[in-house]
Amino acid sequence: MKIWNVSIIIVSAIALTLVSLWIGQQAYSWLPPQAAAESQLIDDLFSFLVTLGAFIFLGVTATVIYSVTFHRAGKYDFKDGPPIEGNITVEVVWTVIPILLVLWIAGYSYQVYDQMAIRGPMEVVHLHTPMGMESAYAAPMDSSTKPVENIEVNAKQWAWVFRYPNQGVTSTELHLPSDRRVHLAMQSEDVIHGFYIPAFRLKQDIIPKRTIDFEFTPIRVGKYRLTDSQFSGAYFATMQANVVVESAEDYDKWLAEVATHKPSPAPNQAAAEYTLQTKGLIKTGWPAVKPAQPPLVNYSN
Repeated sequence: MKIWNVSIIIVSAIALTLVSLWIGQQAYSWLPPQAAAESQLIDDLFSFLVTLGAFIFLGVTATVIYSVTFHRAGKYDFKDGPPIEGNITVEVVWTVIPILLVLWIAGYSYQVYDQMAIRGPMEVVHLHTPMGMESAYAAPMDSSTKPVENIEVNAKQWAWVFRYPNQGVTSTELHLPSDRRVHLAMQSEDVIHGFYIPAFRLKQDIIPKRTIDFEFTPIRVGKYRLTDSQFSGAYFATMQANVVVESAEDYDKWLAEVATHKPSPAPNQAAAEYTLQTKGLIKTGWPAVKPAQPPLVNYSN
């Protein structure tokens, strides 16, 4: 009888493992396309966490269903259960296993962030002190690669402005070359903003009066969406911008063409909504902060 029970447990564990691995593979399809080198590392970590979570959830659920089905008391059985006291072996097992799982998750997560070269909150900003500090940045596994594109990012209530200093071009649409490492120098004019592109799996808070360095490598041609992940005021939901990843040739052509455009005020949804609110054409029910002036750019989306 014991051999039969052990066989059932082994077969159930194998089936549970296979189902959990299958669910973990499905997790890749739950996320946007992998548009940056860093997204591959993040998705592998996410798939691992989903696999582990599925194994635990299905295992606990199956155990509960089995217990309720085969070990429940009879319909008219109102007796107290057996007076079972503490079991040292069981207590050690259910203490050690969660600790090992947490250490496993922590170790794997650390490896991912180490490969991305994210150095932690104490190195996020330039402090401009005599001691000096390195800034945090996200990078692919080969973090020794030097960025070939340097772009300045200016965040303000409520607009994104991107400046390409080598060409003297400004835009409200972020253009990036595919398969080339880029470096962003990000600043905020007012409050904390969050630079977040879901398809890149990268997010970085932008702190006022600081320059935040951020590096990554786009790998998939296409158009993506940049959002402000931090609540930055009444119109923060309008603080979005297109992110266009294109071939190196198309990227250079775009820069050359936009450099010939004269700067003009960019359309700004926050400013438009604020104007309608001040004229009483729309009612939001809350006071609004006046948005910054629409930026002057060579190109707007």
